Amino acid sequence: MRVGDITAPEHAANGKPLDGIRVLAIEQMQSLPYATQLLARMGAEVVKIEHPVRGDLGRGSTPGVVDPDGRPVGGTYLRNNLNKRSVGMDLKNPTAIDLIRQMVPKFDVLAENLKPGTLAKIGLGYDDLARVHPGLIYLSVSGFGNLGESPYGHWPAYAPIAEAMGGLYAINRAEGENVKVSPVGALGDTGSGLYAVIGVLMALRQRERHGHGQHVDIAMFDAMVAFGDLVPNYWSLGADPRIPTAIINDGFPIESGELVMQIGREHQFERLCHLIGRPEWLEDERFSSRDGWRDHLDEIRAAVRSWAGARSTVEAANDLAAAGLAAAPVFEAPDVIDDPHVAARHMMVEIPRPDADTPVLTPGNPVKMSAVSEGPDTRPPWLGEHTDEVLAAELGLSAGALAELRSDGAIG
Repeated sequence: MRVGDITAPEHAANGKPLDGIRVLAIEQMQSLPYATQLLARMGAEVVKIEHPVRGDLGRGSTPGVVDPDGRPVGGTYLRNNLNKRSVGMDLKNPTAIDLIRQMVPKFDVLAENLKPGTLAKIGLGYDDLARVHPGLIYLSVSGFGNLGESPYGHWPAYAPIAEAMGGLYAINRAEGENVKVSPVGALGDTGSGLYAVIGVLMALRQRERHGHGQHVDIAMFDAMVAFGDLVPNYWSLGADPRIPTAIINDGFPIESGELVMQIGREHQFERLCHLIGRPEWLEDERFSSRDGWRDHLDEIRAAVRSWAGARSTVEAANDLAAAGLAAAPVFEAPDVIDDPHVAARHMMVEIPRPDADTPVLTPGNPVKMSAVSEGPDTRPPWLGEHTDEVLAAELGLSAGALAELRSDGAIG
């Protein structure tokens, strides 16, 4: 699906669930930008405040593209800022701070992911803004939270910091094995972003009922403790989460690639034995327990490889599924991009780039709704692209006033 495309146009008249909700975002990198992008895809209007020269730090990530003015735009920025408008403002300039304070009552949500206390120091904390806008939903995303004290509150935090502390790197890890940082990308960011969206939706619902806003506080560490739920849970049950559980939940190399398969119950193992031509294993004492499956996993792998033969990974997974077994091919990037499910579900969006003919690819919206059309997505904004447009509309500033603010360095 290209930026600007719309699917299910017959539902376009229904609008989007968050039509009319306005979000003012002071955000960086991925955790909060991912959340506000999802809100935007649900229909919210998102105005993004960026430093007028550097912009969101995600613009400086690599790899990336070059914008029409020759400035770098990193992949982190490109994949997390669809459907937003960019306003360049310097938070170290008192005039810019005053402009933001004037804009806040016109928005439903103020979203920020700066270091805890940063906005409060310049008069843009929750207590400051709730006085001028009692209905404001104030969303904060940080490493260790804003509400209450944390011994780590002063630590800088990116996704792997929260992932490591949440226990995710302690799962199925062999003794002496080095930590593999960020094994599934920025889960600490996107996972925290999902909880941020949930928090905003709940706060909006409560405001409908009681009329007041509140501070929604997401700590990335908390989010990863929730994502790594089995770590404390297994430990409390006497199991070490570093040791694989006594089931088959592993990779299986075959001639055409690699499969993953999960077999956790005896009837599933029985089906596997019949499918791959090893019914005698059902009478073999070595395979009579789940621990036995793991002890002889290499033999099982060899039998699966022999059975798969020249099948593609998708064909092999399809045959396993037909036998009631959960298996899947291990996809690389080209497989994901060209997959028919991904295409049918509009899960790949093409962003045109100004410096090359090939588009930048980013995931589509995973939230599907039967009476809501998807798209149209708009490309991520160039730095400060909408500064004059937004400030003129929100605050009634003239061209002369905007020029004066730009000369003063308040805006870019």
